[in-house]
Amino acid sequence: MSDPFRIVALLFPHVTQLDFTGPAQVFSKMPGAELHVAWHREEPVPTDAGFSILPTTTLDTAPQADVLFVPGGRGAFELLEDEAVLDFLRRQAAEARWITSVCTGSFLLGAAGLLRGRRATSHWGSLHLLERLGATPVAERVVRDDHVITAAGVSAGIDFALRLTAEIYGDDVAKRLQLQLEYDPEPPFDAGAPSRPDADHELANAQIASMTELRGDVVDRAAARLDAD
Repeated sequence: MSDPFRIVALLFPHVTQLDFTGPAQVFSKMPGAELHVAWHREEPVPTDAGFSILPTTTLDTAPQADVLFVPGGRGAFELLEDEAVLDFLRRQAAEARWITSVCTGSFLLGAAGLLRGRRATSHWGSLHLLERLGATPVAERVVRDDHVITAAGVSAGIDFALRLTAEIYGDDVAKRLQLQLEYDPEPPFDAGAPSRPDADHELANAQIASMTELRGDVVDRAAARLDAD
């Protein structure tokens, strides 16, 4: 493997911080890996959690990624019509060994035309809308389709990053990283997805309806631009 191994992450305002920081913690332990965090400008970028993250590079100056990584959050939908961001994703994806996302970051990959004909996942509240961008929505925690790996909502990012580690470095390295991070989840309730027995199904259905109303139009506009290309 070449040294360094470059991971280029897209950062943006209102990113869901755990979408980014969960995988980033795993990335930081990968042997020989460099994490480059790109945005329009090298200035603090506010997350959804009330604190900011400082990019290390810009969309124009970022190195070519071995792994292109896109986290999610409501800010992802605010970028579906940002041509500079979409061009950055297409440019990086053309040479990247892996194209990846967590949560609703998959919608940015989709808007860039990178999920057409592929199986992909996202947060359950918006997953069904991925079909409008040419993807086949899959309600699984981590979905791999060739060199494209997408993860479901928020906490699934850690699962994705360990899966990616195993793909690149082998299972033994991934297991060691999991142990070092003490990633041994034991949630107090079995309510982490709409399919789980303790989940509030009424709340889940209401959120799916709300996300369809809130995000459907911008996703449709992104789909129309893809069809026009």
